[in-house]
Amino acid sequence: MGSSPCICVEHWSVPSIDINKVNVDASVTSEPASAPSERGKLESHAGEPSWTTPDCRKPEETVSRIPIAREVGVLDEYLLILLLKIGLLQTHKKWLFVSSVLYFAVPSFILGRFNRARAANLTLPHHVCQTPLFMPVGTQGTIKGLATNQLEDIGCQIILGNTYHLALRPTSELIDELGGLHKFMNWPRALLTDSGGFQMVILRYLMHFVVSLLHLADITEKGVTFQSPVDGKPMLLTPEESIQIQNRIGADIIMALDDVVKTTITGPRIEEAMYRTLRWIDRCIAAHKRPKEQNLFGIVQGGLDPVLRDICVRGLVDRNLPGYAIGGLAGGEDKDSFWRVVAQCTAALPEDKPRYVMGVGYPLDIVVCSALGADMYDCVYPTRTARFGTALIPEGVLKLKNKAMADDTRPIDPTCDCMVCKNYSRAYIHCLVTVDAMGSQLVSYHNLYYMMKLSRDLHSSIIEGKFPEFVCEFLQTMFPKGDVPEWVCNAMEVAGIDISSCSHHVVR
Repeated sequence: MGSSPCICVEHWSVPSIDINKVNVDASVTSEPASAPSERGKLESHAGEPSWTTPDCRKPEETVSRIPIAREVGVLDEYLLILLLKIGLLQTHKKWLFVSSVLYFAVPSFILGRFNRARAANLTLPHHVCQTPLFMPVGTQGTIKGLATNQLEDIGCQIILGNTYHLALRPTSELIDELGGLHKFMNWPRALLTDSGGFQMVILRYLMHFVVSLLHLADITEKGVTFQSPVDGKPMLLTPEESIQIQNRIGADIIMALDDVVKTTITGPRIEEAMYRTLRWIDRCIAAHKRPKEQNLFGIVQGGLDPVLRDICVRGLVDRNLPGYAIGGLAGGEDKDSFWRVVAQCTAALPEDKPRYVMGVGYPLDIVVCSALGADMYDCVYPTRTARFGTALIPEGVLKLKNKAMADDTRPIDPTCDCMVCKNYSRAYIHCLVTVDAMGSQLVSYHNLYYMMKLSRDLHSSIIEGKFPEFVCEFLQTMFPKGDVPEWVCNAMEVAGIDISSCSHHVVR
């Protein structure tokens, strides 16, 4: 099992570097790879990531395809491959000297792209995941109302577990004794656990509304002190303890403990939290005892301040982590601020590492963030809204509790191939969602199927070079009158996607 999330490498990108300044020239980028080659695949195995080829040569001895000749204008790619093979050039994290120009060979994890949008195969210890992808939230090792085999059937790739709740019940020690969370919940694919910090913030803000939760959480340099909602005892969650809990749980991806503040807060608290997040990441790295089996992601904080976000991004990138998350969003900020933070962070984060926007689950937000270069998302929205009888459909949402559904014999979505839409009518589910838990289970199944299909469509449209068409069709279906929100239009302009055919807005 590899020390970092490894991506099926289809080619190498060789960006130029000014010898005097030694800075990567961002204008030189790799082009999308063709169909996967049999002669080069970076995979995770026990110990360090290994490069597998038919004759088991090492990374610096083989390259499957190097589409750089037109960009570099120095060497024919076959000549470069020959030089690599005979050892005159080295590519694995070493400098190249070619025709008086200095290069650094970076293995790309991108299978396809359109401008900033990317599609990739993310290889984790338990599953090879296609990005962009959505991760449903299984707070205590379960998606409410659904069995793990059902989640496999609908194409779920990664489930998110909640460190805070799992540590309280059944406890990380018990999970570890029983073989880790994968075995405990009978889930063969990938898992991601959060750090527990977000739940501390939620508890802290609940203080203002629920008297019984007063003084539940207090954040200091040492960590987060809170009262257990189970027995009322004081507990301290430090960066070290968060990582130790996640090491015992055994998820493929684990998150660093960060100092989370709501984006609607202003003032010095935002800066304090950002710098504390950077200090805590070093403590998380030092405490991580399973780096070859679990991938530690850092979280970019800084509120809506572009300067603080930039400082945090650069600080985390300097740590060379396996992946990076954009945190502190989806907390009440306006949409225009939301997409600008995502755009800023994705532009600054490494090309060859996964980018995870935390807490994002609205389909429109996922399409916009994917256009801006993000890869991974999670949210309780699809399953939580299902428990209120609301289904996700291409046009938006369908409220199945409404009286109009009582005699509607159509499926939730006539274009959907899920088990629910094939077998049950809106009228039947309307009866269930008002009186029976079975109703929320069926709607949860449908909603997650919708999110998994959206992920697959995003991935395939980028691979096939049809991403702009997919975006326009998505927006036309959701906004048939052309009233696409202005923030979406602005974001798509930055993403380089022309949506003028489906929007009445004129972006200035």
